[in-house]
Amino acid sequence: MKTQKQHPVNSVVEQTALKESDMQLIYRPTEKIKTIIVDNFPSLGKLVALRFIEWAQQNPGWTVSLPTGKTPEHFIKWVSYLLQNWKTKKVKTILEQAGVDPSIFPDMKSLHFIQIDEFYPINSTQHNSFFYYVNKLYLKGFGFDASKALLINPNKIGLDENHHLDEIWPDHKVDLSLRTRYAQNLLEEKQKKVLESVDQFCTDYEKKIQSLGGIGFFLGGIGPDGHIGFNVRGSDHFSTTRLTPTNYETQAAAASDLGGIEVSKNRLVITIGLQTIVSNPKSTAIIIAAGEAKAQVIKDAIQSDLSNQVPASVLQKLENSCFYITKGAAKLLNERRYYYLSKANQLSKQDSLQIISDLAIEKNKKLSELERADFKEFRSGELLLKKSKKDYKP
Repeated sequence: MKTQKQHPVNSVVEQTALKESDMQLIYRPTEKIKTIIVDNFPSLGKLVALRFIEWAQQNPGWTVSLPTGKTPEHFIKWVSYLLQNWKTKKVKTILEQAGVDPSIFPDMKSLHFIQIDEFYPINSTQHNSFFYYVNKLYLKGFGFDASKALLINPNKIGLDENHHLDEIWPDHKVDLSLRTRYAQNLLEEKQKKVLESVDQFCTDYEKKIQSLGGIGFFLGGIGPDGHIGFNVRGSDHFSTTRLTPTNYETQAAAASDLGGIEVSKNRLVITIGLQTIVSNPKSTAIIIAAGEAKAQVIKDAIQSDLSNQVPASVLQKLENSCFYITKGAAKLLNERRYYYLSKANQLSKQDSLQIISDLAIEKNKKLSELERADFKEFRSGELLLKKSKKDYKP
């Protein structure tokens, strides 16, 4: 399939959301990736649903990768609602207000769905497998054509009808050293053969994605260490689909889904790579995040230079990349934070203390050593003096 020309980066849905936020799309040079901020988690789901619908209308036949887990909960609900009630007056109004043409029903069956990642080994019939998730909520829920989907089914990779994952990996531990050493017994011979099949599957999976022109629309969450897909901190920006270990932060986050840290720490993952996501320069890539718990990784992702330690920084390579985040997740973004402070009638005690702490760190001084001149040289410090209407002295 040939790469299709995408419409301009100027999404009407994004333009509408940007007006409501009353902020700029990007504050250079501090920010490296475009960002749109909404009030809360449900609003986030609605915005990205409308953006996805808009993109699907304009790009029939292209490829789509959508996330699993709790992050896309409201996104899934909103897309399902819009598609199922398309002809109603209420949905028509919602679409028109967001800048989406209600006369064009998106051709979901024309799109190629691409699964982003999966635990390994895991029985794909389990409700906590991503294979089960995407089949239920995306292929059936959104009406994608299953025959066009690229899926990761651990039950099928390297196994025939007479063998099961539990036979090959009885303790659910995959010894990656079998890639480079000889098997020492009959079980290891079987494991080595299956492991080789998994690695070949990953290579073939990547080839299939690239043969479709790359990923046209990528939607992802961001992990506690900043991972995108399962590309954890330290991942090569030129990485492609592969079987790989994770790190402690990722294992801890997955523990509740897999049955505890003792289980999750032994699971490997099959994941598309960072290069897979950005391989087509015309792709649209959106990362969503909600809540103050994500504030630090969001700050790193949006304000850092390209770095293997910040996986999401790879999205700087895409003109059509954007972060959709809540106010809580945006809390530590320098320019956005200053914007909110400047709009406030009066600064809270917490905001005041944060400014003073930041100033002390910037000046490398104790709080008691800060002078009025220090406050005047620090933008937020000067704002604090102005808002407090007195010579603030800690």
